[in-house]
Amino acid sequence: MRILFIVPYVPDLIRARSFNLIRSLARRGHTIEILTVWSSERDATALERLRASGHWVSALHVGKPRSMWNCIAAIPTGEPFQAAYSWHPGARAELTDILVGKDGRSMPDVIHVEHLRGIRYALLSQALLAEQGRRVPVVWDSVDCISLLFEQAAAQSHSGFGRLAGRLDAGRTRRFEGMYAGSFDRVLASSSADRTALVRLAASAGRPADIVVLTNGVDLTYFTEDPGIPREPARLVLTGKMSYHANVSMVLHFVQEVFPEVRRRHPGVELWIVGKDPSKAVREMAERPGIVVTGEVPDLRPYLRSATAAVVPLVYGAGVQFKVLEAMACGTPVVMSAGAARGLTIQAGVDALVASEAEEFARMVCRLLADPGQARRMGEAGRAYVRREHDWSRLAGKLEGVYDELISSGT
Repeated sequence: MRILFIVPYVPDLIRARSFNLIRSLARRGHTIEILTVWSSERDATALERLRASGHWVSALHVGKPRSMWNCIAAIPTGEPFQAAYSWHPGARAELTDILVGKDGRSMPDVIHVEHLRGIRYALLSQALLAEQGRRVPVVWDSVDCISLLFEQAAAQSHSGFGRLAGRLDAGRTRRFEGMYAGSFDRVLASSSADRTALVRLAASAGRPADIVVLTNGVDLTYFTEDPGIPREPARLVLTGKMSYHANVSMVLHFVQEVFPEVRRRHPGVELWIVGKDPSKAVREMAERPGIVVTGEVPDLRPYLRSATAAVVPLVYGAGVQFKVLEAMACGTPVVMSAGAARGLTIQAGVDALVASEAEEFARMVCRLLADPGQARRMGEAGRAYVRREHDWSRLAGKLEGVYDELISSGT
């Protein structure tokens, strides 16, 4: 089948969900056309890689000034900032060309739109199809329930920006998600918690939603163990984009509430904070004994492969955490908070360790530091788990089934 993927950021190794679904669907013999939004030279490089892979790519430039204007213009409308952020006014002309098969392109059999930032494009697709008198299924992949994330941020974020964003936009996002979660042929969510939240919002708006859970996956050919890299005896790794408010809160919580007790019991332990664009608050953590803040690195895998354990002390968040799946795929044992385990079907204590509060988290970390045998066994069990449950090829097969059902039913 021919699939139009609309993604409000350029799919790449970091925007892993769209990137891996597109790649896996293409490997299953489908033709993928991509309409996306780009803003930087890094995005431009990623676009060329997509084109080199044989995909037909249409790209709209939305720089920071345009995004900021979009958000300002959304204020009097009641539309949430997330829904407006990635909009480009040339989308109507671009989408019209795609849907009428201009330049020899075939018309799509299904349209797949990712994230709340892409929802304007999903709604425009529906409107254009109606104008043409055509019926093509539109699937909205919400990924996460953004209003659920904002509600948590407003109450729990250690970041002033995170609290402010949550308070400013939670109510509008809640109303918007409730209004549109029931407006598409199918809606996807990455976890059962996000699905439940979206179903509840849609029901409260009187628009029942048909929502399918399609969890996140991990590239098991890229994130692998490497026997040639020895495990450090006392090194913890914490990964993620370190400007993102939920990750900033996670770092500050761990450093302030958990790491001092771990270091008291194991004075030589190190914490490596690995991820691009660390905020000022995260950079300042490097001034503390035993803590290294790397900033952006060219390859995350050596840090995961050499660590004694990965820690994911998520304070709040939504969806299934890529940082957990990537560590497990590298055979690195993971200690995570209960929030980070949401959406996973792991056997706690076997595939990973799950803690409910800071003192318990510290004890679990210390257990792995003191018992290399348990750490090794848990790393092996975690890798086996992601191979069973989070292989992108299997998830692409499930998504293909969603498309087939919609196309065959004519809905």
